[in-house]
Amino acid sequence: MIDYSVFLQHLSSASDRFKSWAQALPEQISRKLDPAKNKDLAHWQAVIERLPDLKPSMIDLNRSIIQIGRKEDAAPKQIERLRSDLMELHPWRKGPFDLFGLLIDTEWRSDLKWDRLKDEIRPLKGRIVLDVGSGNGYHCLRMIGVGADLVTGIDPYMKNVAQFAAVQTYLRRSDVQVLPLGIEDLPDNLQAFDSVFSMGVLYHRRSPFDHLFKLKSLLKNGGELILETLVIEGRKGEVLVPRHRYAKMRNVWFIPSPPTLEEWLIRAGFKEVRLLNVSLTTTEEQRPTDWMRFESLPHFLHPDDDRLTIEGYPRPRRAIFLATKP
Repeated sequence: MIDYSVFLQHLSSASDRFKSWAQALPEQISRKLDPAKNKDLAHWQAVIERLPDLKPSMIDLNRSIIQIGRKEDAAPKQIERLRSDLMELHPWRKGPFDLFGLLIDTEWRSDLKWDRLKDEIRPLKGRIVLDVGSGNGYHCLRMIGVGADLVTGIDPYMKNVAQFAAVQTYLRRSDVQVLPLGIEDLPDNLQAFDSVFSMGVLYHRRSPFDHLFKLKSLLKNGGELILETLVIEGRKGEVLVPRHRYAKMRNVWFIPSPPTLEEWLIRAGFKEVRLLNVSLTTTEEQRPTDWMRFESLPHFLHPDDDRLTIEGYPRPRRAIFLATKP
C-alpha cells in the first residue's frame, strides 16, 4: 500500500479547512486502493517496491523534462532494471521525465501545455493548489517547481497513481501527492485552495455546470481557476455534442465554443473570466512513443483531411481560461 501518512499530516497542518477532510482521507483512500476492486493493484505495488535503490544527486522540477538524478548516479544494470520496471506501468501519458538519465518520452508533451499558461496565471509561490485529473502528476511537480507550498493531485485511474508513486520513490517530497480520488470524492464547499487546475476534464463530464460549480466550491474566495478543455470554433451558444465518439473517445459529452464557455463560467458565478489561449493539438504534442504504444492523435484524425477527426468532427482544439471566485 502506498504510504500517504506524511502528506496527510502536511495537508492537515496547511489549513484548518483541511483538518476534517485529512482525518477522513485514510479510510477513503483505503477503499479506493482495495485490491479486490482492481486486480492489477498488487502487481503495480510490487513494481514500485522493487525499483532499484538509487539516490538522486540533483532534482530539477522547473524544466520541460522533469529531472530526478543524473546518469552517473546509477550503474548501467540498474538503469536497465529501472526501465524494465517502469515499463510495467505502461502506458505513460503525461510527461516527459528524466530519471537517472532514462528518458520517459510520454504520449503528451505536457510541458507545451505548461508553457502556454505558466507566465499568465497568478504566481504559485506559497499557494495551496489542487490539480483535478492530474494524471501521473507531471503538472503537480511543475507547480512545486515554481514554488507552490502544497499541491494535491487527484486522479481516479490507479495506474496514474502508481506512476506518480514510482516517481515519488526517488523524489520523496511531502508537499506534493496524487491521491486516488475523483472530484466527486472531495467534500462539498471545501473553500480551501488558492488555485485549482482542471485540465482535460470538462468534456468528460456529463454535467459541465456541476463540474464548474464543484470547482468553485473548492476555491477560497478570490482564488483562481485554471480551466483547460476541448473547444470548437464558433459563436456564443454553439456547442458540439458528439453522437457516439469524438477522436475515438467514448466519454466526450460537450465541446463548447470559447464564447459559450465564457458564458458558462460567468453563469457558474466566476468573475474576471479571461481566455488565455486557443491552440490546435498537433502530433508534436500528442503522439505514440515507446512509453505509450497504443493509438494516439495520428490515429484519431481523418486519413483524407487532418482538419477533421476520424468521425468527421473538427480536429481537437484546446483552450485555456482563467477565472476568479468572487
